[in-house]
Amino acid sequence: MAAFVMQVLGCEVAALNTVQFSNHTGYRQFKGTRASADEIRDIYEGLKQSNLTDFDIMLSGYAPSAEAVEAIGSIARDLRFKSSMKPGSLFWVLDPVMGDQGKLYVNENVVPVYKKLLREADLILPNQFEVEVLSGVKITSLSTLKEAIAKLHQQHRIPHIIVTSVSFDESKELCVVGSTRRTDGSPRFFCINVPRIDCFFSGTGDMFAALTVVRLREAVSSTKISDLHGLSSVSSWISPDDVDALNLPLAKAAEKVLASMHTILDKTKKAGDEALADQEVGALGIEGSSEKSMYLRQTKAAEVRLVRNLDDLRHPVVQYKAEALWDPTEPFNTES
Repeated sequence: MAAFVMQVLGCEVAALNTVQFSNHTGYRQFKGTRASADEIRDIYEGLKQSNLTDFDIMLSGYAPSAEAVEAIGSIARDLRFKSSMKPGSLFWVLDPVMGDQGKLYVNENVVPVYKKLLREADLILPNQFEVEVLSGVKITSLSTLKEAIAKLHQQHRIPHIIVTSVSFDESKELCVVGSTRRTDGSPRFFCINVPRIDCFFSGTGDMFAALTVVRLREAVSSTKISDLHGLSSVSSWISPDDVDALNLPLAKAAEKVLASMHTILDKTKKAGDEALADQEVGALGIEGSSEKSMYLRQTKAAEVRLVRNLDDLRHPVVQYKAEALWDPTEPFNTES
């Protein structure tokens, strides 16, 4: 999904697939293969030998093993070295896909590898559970979430962080919380609240990451820090310290990302409900128990309708605006 979203929005994409599956894992059954670390490195070497690694953004997501994560890190380091003479010319967006809802779905040895890579990334896109794993802070409120993000800024020097889905108790809203660090490591928090859609979608993390790549680059490209230089020529695209949270390119990008996502997911939910209502049990020719058949039908009905809603990808209408969460006068403490 990520490659398609970026291509639709005008990016030239070289996709290095870490898995080759028949369908997404939300179906709870699939066939296919996972790429080994050697295969990942080999494909990258193939790109290098033909001088096809002139990338300005790297987006990494799910990796099937600790060794595969290390291979991805080595690719990022190689690209960073190539761009070292030109600040801002290589930006790494790292989605540390490890688990959700309190459970890891990767081996435990993946976690320390990701922690080692955090300092090298420009932007990370963890979910609520992954922030807990990376920071060691149990998140039970916005206050503890802010503590976790501040700790990641300070300890790992991560320039930008967006927590992609935050929810407490039975709230009818989901919250996306982001921050860009200042030179002293302190955070600039913003939050965007969107209505919760009562449906389980697969692939939304990929969609969020891909949209963030496009919209952040767009926001950065239009931001000037002087008459001669734009923000895209600054290492890690970090805004000057006097830029407040709501005027960060990261916040502006997130508003557009969520505008596209909420509209498309809402339309997907409505289309899926209509499809289920029109179907008879067994109409898809699925074998097995009626409970399993119903689950597979519901999962298929929830497949994100990207192709049918390209205009919502290209021309988002922003309804949900960023709000500041950080009071500069509030005592700042990242001790665990």
